[in-house]
Formats: sequence, structure tokens, C-alpha cells
Amino acid sequence: MTATVIDGKAFAAKLRAKVAAEVEALGASHGVIPGLAVVLVGEDPASQVYVRNKNRQTREAGMGSFEHKLDASTPEAELLALIDRLNHDPHVHGILVQLPLPGHIDADRVIDAIDPAKDVDGFHVINVGRLGAGLPALTPCTPLGCLMLLRDHLGSLSGKNAVVLGRSNIVGKPMAQLLLKDSCTVTIAHSRTRDLPEVCRGADILVAAVGRPEMVQGDWVKPGATVIDVGINRVTGPDGSGRLVGDVAYESCAAVAGAITPVPGGVGPMTIACLLANTLTACRRSLGLDPVEGLTP
Repeated sequence: MTATVIDGKAFAAKLRAKVAAEVEALGASHGVIPGLAVVLVGEDPASQVYVRNKNRQTREAGMGSFEHKLDASTPEAELLALIDRLNHDPHVHGILVQLPLPGHIDADRVIDAIDPAKDVDGFHVINVGRLGAGLPALTPCTPLGCLMLLRDHLGSLSGKNAVVLGRSNIVGKPMAQLLLKDSCTVTIAHSRTRDLPEVCRGADILVAAVGRPEMVQGDWVKPGATVIDVGINRVTGPDGSGRLVGDVAYESCAAVAGAITPVPGGVGPMTIACLLANTLTACRRSLGLDPVEGLTP
């Protein structure tokens, strides 16, 4: 068996095009342009690249892009004051504070300061609680992207056994909630799970989000299962060259699975695309409009 490759890059391009069309239509009908504010504190190289990509794709979608770069020594109070101004700015519909933050800043306090209606990362405790209760909520972008890829490939997820490998607040827990909402039978597995390979072998849908390079081996995968690899890990080869790998040993798993996401080019491109979708959703809700079909869980 050779697995079908789930092309997240192509799906994300279609999603961004859909968002851009809806942004244009919203401007024509209501005279409002969705705006995304991204706050970067410090000079982490990976965060800088990520923020540049977000700003570029935001502008390409026809949205307002507001970038705020702060020095690494910025006091927490100054960052909180900026967030308060953005909360009250009518041109800003989504606020994203790039993580990680410098050690002297309490990330939980910062996330809690963001207006839940503008929390396009979906990390605020109110959005977390609403997601858990099955209520409309801004949803973390990476799990939302995974859900979209799964629905696109499988159609209905109802009744399928899903294993989420990882229990982080950013991916694992919200991913489990989204799968449960789609009527999957969900198991959350992690480093303390007994007989982890056997648990994974029971999955029709296996989502790997542990941050350990190529942890999931082919003999962990049920024949024909759909494997979603959230991991992005840089490893160094014997010759000193670097390459990106996922949490899944791709070749061995692709020989068993029915479908699989590659790394790179799988889940990664979906994250920013879903950030744009969340910003559009937040803008429409601020106007009393329903979200666009297909852009929310």
C-alpha cells in the first residue's frame, strides 16, 4: 500500500483564495476590511520569519495588516497597554501575540488580556471553554487546519476512532475537542500512555503532535489509517546538513497508511491560512454576520 499524500500547501492556497474573495465581498457590502494585528516581542529568528509570512499573506488576502515590533526588554505593562489599545481599535478584528515571549513576561497574563472576540489564536480561556462546551468559538489555527484536511479527504468523520498523540493546549487538547465535535471516538495519548504503539494502531485517524522527530513508526499505524503529522522538527544529518522532519517516520508510515500529510507541505501551510479565516470570522461576527460556511468547525 502506498498512502495518498494530503497536500496541505494546495489546500491552503485554495483556502486563502476563498478568504480573499470573502474579504472583497465584505468590503463591497459593508465597507469594512478585516484587520489583523501581530505583535512580536524580541528578535527570535524563527518568529521573525513567521511574522513576515503572516503579514505578507494577510495583505495578499486584502486585509489590513498591523505589525508591532517591540524590543525584547519591553516591560510587561507596556505590552499589556498595547493590547488594550488594539482591543479598542475598530480597525483591528484579530490580535495575535507571537509566542514564545521573553522570560520576564507572563504569557498567560498576556493571552488573558486579549479581547476573546479578537483572539484569533483561540488561546483565551473563554474560547477554550466555549470550544470544550461545543459552542461557537475562535479555534486554534493548527487544529482547525488539521480538521479541514481530514474533512476534505474523508468526508464525514462520524464514528471513526481517532487518536491524538500529544496533549498540549495549542494542538493536542483542541484537536481532541474538534474531533469529538465531529462524532469521532477520541483517545488522547501522550508520553505516559501505556503501550503507546498499540493505542496508535487502533486509530482510523492518527494525529501526531508531540514535537519528537520521527517518533511514530510504520508498525504503529493501522493499515489504511489517515495520518496527520503536525510536527516540524529540524534535524542534522551525518554530513552536517539540516532538514525538516515531522513526528512521523514518513517512509515507513506511508507504506501502511491510507493517507498521510508530508513535512514540509502538509499541516504547516494551513496554520496561517486558518489565521486569516479566523480574522475574517471575527470581523463578520463584530458586524453581526454569520461566519462563512467551511471556515469554522
